[in-house]
Amino acid sequence: MSIFTDFHIHSDFSGDSDAPMESMIEEGIRLGLKTMCFTEHFDPDYPYEEIDFSLDLVRYRKTFLTLKDQYRDRIELLFGIELGLQPHLSDVLRQTINACPFDFVIGSTHLVDHMDPYYPEYFQTFSDRQGFRRYFEEVLKNLEAFSDIDTLGHLDYIVRYSPNKNQNYHWHDHQDLIDAILRFLIDRGISLEVNTAGLKYGLGHPNPTPEILKRYRELGGEHITIGSDGHCPAHLAYDFSVLPKLLSECGFSHYTIYRNRKPYQESLLSTL
Repeated sequence: MSIFTDFHIHSDFSGDSDAPMESMIEEGIRLGLKTMCFTEHFDPDYPYEEIDFSLDLVRYRKTFLTLKDQYRDRIELLFGIELGLQPHLSDVLRQTINACPFDFVIGSTHLVDHMDPYYPEYFQTFSDRQGFRRYFEEVLKNLEAFSDIDTLGHLDYIVRYSPNKNQNYHWHDHQDLIDAILRFLIDRGISLEVNTAGLKYGLGHPNPTPEILKRYRELGGEHITIGSDGHCPAHLAYDFSVLPKLLSECGFSHYTIYRNRKPYQESLLSTL
């Protein structure tokens, strides 16, 4: 592994993980990570009762601070959150991020038309092309409603869950929307996440694709964050070893980390 920070991590404070925070930290230390940022899910008004994406922020913060102190000589631990964006939740999301001193805030789109593409009903409702396009429309709509985030999470997350994966996915089919999203991020100083769960899901690329990363760079985008989206120790820093070369080929020499919601640049060149 050649990148030593993971800025998208979940533990059992997220409704879709049962990994104790301490187990994630121990694995991060074993892997040689220098910095880990926990980004637990907060997805209010999530329509599926089998998963609770509310977040006990008080208990999360208390546990985090205890472990941050316990491991202070072994690894840097940072406090983050992944917000599930929906336009009608802007006030709730704003109150949440103002409630604690977060280091880092991810904004992600997980729902379209009150459906999560993770579940089969989404691609039973839409064809691949229609489903992808509706997703990008929703991402842009969500950003326009709430943009107080540090990075946009897993831009083309949608392709993970198509029954055909990315077989029918051609980003040029949706370039008008993707360009609008990328320009929105650039204009407001919001980073773009490189999320390696796409590799874990067998797509052969992170989310978003290298073509979108190149387009972001062409448009003037400079700030990328890197995260595994790991929900268990085995998925921490997933396939980070492939990123320095891939990102360099996309035109990047640095990636961005956050402390106290302020960006700091880390060099990719030293990891090649």
